[in-house]
Amino acid sequence: MGASFRNIGEIEALAGCDLLTISPQLLQELDQDHGTLERVLSPSNSGEKIAKQIDTEASFRFGMNQDQMATDKLGEGIRGFVKDQLALESLLKSRAQ
Repeated sequence: MGASFRNIGEIEALAGCDLLTISPQLLQELDQDHGTLERVLSPSNSGEKIAKQIDTEASFRFGMNQDQMATDKLGEGIRGFVKDQLALESLLKSRAQ
């Protein structure tokens, strides 16, 4: 899934991608662009198959724990989502009363 685009050129370079997260401003720019958009990404031009790197959940967990940054950032992200979820629930609860 593509996200965090800075301009419509970055979005157009991924034409054919199934899922993109696009800001309202860039959606408006795309809406105003009436040029031809060629599909860039498709299963037929994906290149060579990539060999499976992880065979089991245990090998995945071991690999994650070997990468301190991945482990720290994943935990940080999950804690951030939980904090934001609780804040949103609290806000919605206070407005419902």
